[in-house]
Amino acid sequence: MAGPLETAKKALRAFAEKDRPAIEAVIGEAYSFTSPLDNALSRETFFARCWPNSEAFTEMTFIQGAESGEWAFITYEGVAGGKRFRNTEAHRVRDGKIVATEVYFGWNIPHAAKPGGFV
Repeated sequence: MAGPLETAKKALRAFAEKDRPAIEAVIGEAYSFTSPLDNALSRETFFARCWPNSEAFTEMTFIQGAESGEWAFITYEGVAGGKRFRNTEAHRVRDGKIVATEVYFGWNIPHAAKPGGFV
């Protein structure tokens, strides 16, 4: 069985590649999705609300990842709707299935502030 980090990478690749059967295979029935815009969405609501956003993704590059116990942490850069951005996600994996995802939105690339500056 794949570890938490590899399981989370499979889900993110499936999202970027718009491969719903692949992502359904790694998301558990008892699933919770949380982001700055979503609070503990169920698996059903995730697929209704969030899955359609996969259509806007044209690129995803993994920057770094780590795992601790049943948690995987991934930072990636993506392109959606023509805009490049960086996010970090935490995924809790049990028995080879993701049971919780927390998304932390990053910033646009290039950053709106000049190096050493702020917005």
